[in-house]
Amino acid sequence: MNRIQEVIVVEGKHDTATLKRYFECDTIETNGLSLNEETMNYIEKVQKKRGIILLTDPDSPGNRIRDKINQRVPNCKNAFLQKKDARTSKKVGIEHASKETIEEALKNLITYQDKPNNTLTTNDLYELGLLGKPKSKQLREHIGTRLHLGFANAKTMLHRLNCLGITKEELEKLL
Repeated sequence: MNRIQEVIVVEGKHDTATLKRYFECDTIETNGLSLNEETMNYIEKVQKKRGIILLTDPDSPGNRIRDKINQRVPNCKNAFLQKKDARTSKKVGIEHASKETIEEALKNLITYQDKPNNTLTTNDLYELGLLGKPKSKQLREHIGTRLHLGFANAKTMLHRLNCLGITKEELEKLL
């Protein structure tokens, strides 16, 4: 069983149970959107000592939790799952993902730059078809998969791409 040095932040106890079935690891549970000040303070302390990996559900509450932590706690590593790889017919969550899917996400960790360089603009996304076009959603899904960023709406995708310093030219090649 692989040991993970960093502490993994997940949303709930079922996510923790799934990870502990596959890996030797420690987790911090946010209790979903009920992420409180005490838990945030603990995440900050753990980040300084061991490092943090954010592995939230690939849905909008998961993205809100991830964004809240990333804004407050610098240099967290982010692991993303695709919604299609973490779902049942009725639910989406880390607890529904396979070991292989989670391993792949943990191999492709992303750490955002503290200050995004904002080289990309919404106009760039529009010109590339990632915003405001009939197939924009599918193209953002493609980019999210290729760069291991997960799915996001245009505004969130722009922020993630800028945090990573991705240029318009690099996006053109990926498309």
